Amino acid sequence: MPSDFQAPAKNQTLSDILFEEKLITQEQYNDIKVKSAAQNLSEETLVSGIKTITEAQLAEAKAKMLNIPYIALEETSFSPQALEYISRAVAERFLLIPFMYDDKTKILSVAMSNPVDLDAISFVQQKTGLTIKTFAATPSEVTRAIDTQYRQEIVGEVGQAVKETEEFSKTKTVDSKDIAQIIKEAPVAKIVSTILEYAVNSRASDVHIEPQEDRVRVRYRIDGILYDRLSLPKSVQEALISRIKILSDMKIDEHRTPQDGRFNFRVDNNEVDLRISVLPTVFGEKIVMRLLRKSGGIPSLGELGLTGTSLKNLETAMLRPHGIIIVVGPTGSGKTTTLYSVLAKLNTTRVNIMTLEDPVEYQIAGINQVQINPAVGLTFADGLRSFLRQDPNIILVGEIRDNETTELAIQAALTGHLVFSTLHTSNAAGALPRLVDLGAERFLLASTMTAVLGQRIVRKICDNCKTSYTPLPQIVDEIKNVLGSLYPAEGVTKLYKGNGCDQCGSSGYLGRIGIFECLPVTDKITKLVLSNPDSSSIEREAIAEGMITMKQDGYLKVLQGITTVEEVLRVAQE
Repeated sequence: MPSDFQAPAKNQTLSDILFEEKLITQEQYNDIKVKSAAQNLSEETLVSGIKTITEAQLAEAKAKMLNIPYIALEETSFSPQALEYISRAVAERFLLIPFMYDDKTKILSVAMSNPVDLDAISFVQQKTGLTIKTFAATPSEVTRAIDTQYRQEIVGEVGQAVKETEEFSKTKTVDSKDIAQIIKEAPVAKIVSTILEYAVNSRASDVHIEPQEDRVRVRYRIDGILYDRLSLPKSVQEALISRIKILSDMKIDEHRTPQDGRFNFRVDNNEVDLRISVLPTVFGEKIVMRLLRKSGGIPSLGELGLTGTSLKNLETAMLRPHGIIIVVGPTGSGKTTTLYSVLAKLNTTRVNIMTLEDPVEYQIAGINQVQINPAVGLTFADGLRSFLRQDPNIILVGEIRDNETTELAIQAALTGHLVFSTLHTSNAAGALPRLVDLGAERFLLASTMTAVLGQRIVRKICDNCKTSYTPLPQIVDEIKNVLGSLYPAEGVTKLYKGNGCDQCGSSGYLGRIGIFECLPVTDKITKLVLSNPDSSSIEREAIAEGMITMKQDGYLKVLQGITTVEEVLRVAQE
């Protein structure tokens, strides 16, 4: 029997715990007790028939009853070393999976669908010669993890490279002068390239390499959500960070200050531009790599998710020869991509388009793009001042941050230029009061602003595993209340979700799309701006004039089967 196995702390039954956690009612609790005694059935059999209790809740309650820790495998990173100790055949036979190995204590952490299967624990202990620490997990999560982890090339390849790195470090004595050359040759180069290949193939936008007390965690941001995908031993940390620093032309002997760099990486025919940020943390330097794909082109406004009234209002504002169009939303809401799509649509040989960005994320043929460089005095304000002497028709200023940039943008619009920019506000109506806060004169703002576009990004349901379901009445009521007159006459009988499959990495989502609200600055809105209103007054007037809000746009996309209610609430709930 494993040394860490403990007897249950309290003599509680499964129904006791579920009742304590308020997962079953008093009536259901009494029913379970009576049937269990009268029909000689196990409580687990009776509980599994209650539809309101999920598989995860049942597994967690069982773990609590047995005094064994519970683990959610969907949110767990897997150590390549741990997976090497148990073969896929053994994992499938006993429905268990190893996820963590501690080299100092020789403890192998194993998630099991039946954590009190002593035969399985004893077999694994004998086969590995290690102390086994058991964790409870749901059978479906264990099955999915076995399928994903043993098939996933990243874990196998990195595991092999880790082994080679450790052997390499044992057998060679390296002179400090040769360290840069050694890092190029060492298997750590294979670890870096495998991490990046997986990032490109899984459509990740960022890779986070995070040193922790006892390991190095690798997470990928896919469709806006961070996923744990890999756990590396602490022993490869320094070599891994140094390798990335060398590729990015950073100082490998500087560990106290943040550094930035960049390099290009190619996988098959995909070339990716990587922006690297290194930041010192308590357990070592954390690296974030932003992936910017050079191939694939700039999406059209329709492909971004702009449709109907919002698209019409934006296109009307874009056709005006002068004025200011602002795109608003939090960091990572796709503002820059939208502006690139707008510029690509306006880009002809007859107009001079100039952009001032921090940084230039995509290079567009025929557009004059400038990257700001505050170190040499090229700020948004200084660049914009110089732009006005370059005979532009259309100007893009990456972000309006201060009083000076606000005044210059208004000045540019007043002198006959079409100006695009971004602003950090939560919705379209908030942009106008925010510009006033930044020092814009109300009468000048009223005469130059043409439109404000608010946006967020939601994940799209995976087409491969999309299924329909009947929504709960309260969800239908919520959609009806938000949509108002836009609610379909025939009502809502079904919505859609993804079940999770190989193509979407079991998430049920694949790809992303925008939800938008476009606020045209009409005569009534202009009068409101002059009379010092708050954002809610402006929003009420815009809705009265026919503006579709972000949440409404999101729910319309829910009804079309593009995304889910949960996604819209995640990004657009005020």
